[in-house]
Amino acid sequence: MKRPPLSLKARALRYLSMREHSRMELERKLARYAEEGDDIEGVLNFLEAAKYLSGERFSESLVNRRQARFGNNRILAELQSHGLDAQDIEHVKEDLKVSELERAIQVLHRKFPHPPQDHQEKMKQAAFLQQRGFSGRATQAAMRAPRDEELQ
Repeated sequence: MKRPPLSLKARALRYLSMREHSRMELERKLARYAEEGDDIEGVLNFLEAAKYLSGERFSESLVNRRQARFGNNRILAELQSHGLDAQDIEHVKEDLKVSELERAIQVLHRKFPHPPQDHQEKMKQAAFLQQRGFSGRATQAAMRAPRDEELQ
């Protein structure tokens, strides 16, 4: 016996039970299942009013998932691509600034435990951090930070 299709609200709640979603992302996912007469905006407004959908919670969730691997530039670009308010992004930006250097050092040392032997290897390591979205200042400071083997 075939199950009846899920309503948009039930489908949205299922998505939100798995992880936090931005309003734009959830709208895009629900649009695939919307039929004529379905009110996606109404469902999203209900979810926000009931506090099931929150841009602030989504931004915190995304930052927590990404900050161990990526720099501020990459994380902020991803937040902007989800259509979050400038106020939410600015709040996250201030929090990320504090920890960027420490995160850059951790990412660099995890990937490259040994210091660079020549200029080419140094450029490779710096480019790695830049591609991960770390600022130039954090990249330079991370490259100068002593590695574990240098401390012994």
